[in-house]
Amino acid sequence: MTATTERPKISAPEELALLEAPKRPRPRYLPGDPEDRERLARMIRVDHAGEYGAKRIYEGQLAVLKRTPAAKIIRHMKDQEQEHLDTFERLIVERRVRPTVLHPVWHVAGFALGAATALLGQRAAMACTVAVEEVIDEHYAEQAEQLGDSEPELKATIEKFRAEELEHRDIGLAHEAELTAGYPVLTSLIKAGSRAAIWAAQRF
Repeated sequence: MTATTERPKISAPEELALLEAPKRPRPRYLPGDPEDRERLARMIRVDHAGEYGAKRIYEGQLAVLKRTPAAKIIRHMKDQEQEHLDTFERLIVERRVRPTVLHPVWHVAGFALGAATALLGQRAAMACTVAVEEVIDEHYAEQAEQLGDSEPELKATIEKFRAEELEHRDIGLAHEAELTAGYPVLTSLIKAGSRAAIWAAQRF
């Protein structure tokens, strides 16, 4: 006669509790998955492109406003963007990420945006800073949330840079950006262009 092992009996309340217990969801991406590598590549690619574009915006502004009181603070913001850019240039190499093919576009468009808004005056230049940095704030916040605990070093870098971009936004507001003639229209157009640039740099 073969011995049988009886399953331990559980009470009805215990069985109900097991059925109702929340199931732990499987993460959408696991470290090393092809999807995960592509997601990280897109992040680094777009951030590298964005920081290059931001540096070019400030260079365009300085070309027009270099002899004004605003030059010192614009140069400070440009130097921080250069630090951000240097970091992503290192990550591009370390992670073997293809840079965006639109790099020449950002080279021209960033400088042109900075110079054009500076030609409208110091307040308009600061309005440009506010608009761009508010979009970058949203972008970096979304990236930090997506990374979770999977890339702690990259997440910490993004959060540090996000804080500095918010500092730039606050500088713009403190320098009367909102007093720019047509401020809502100008900033809306710049934000739309910035979001379009992010979308393009992620894919191309």
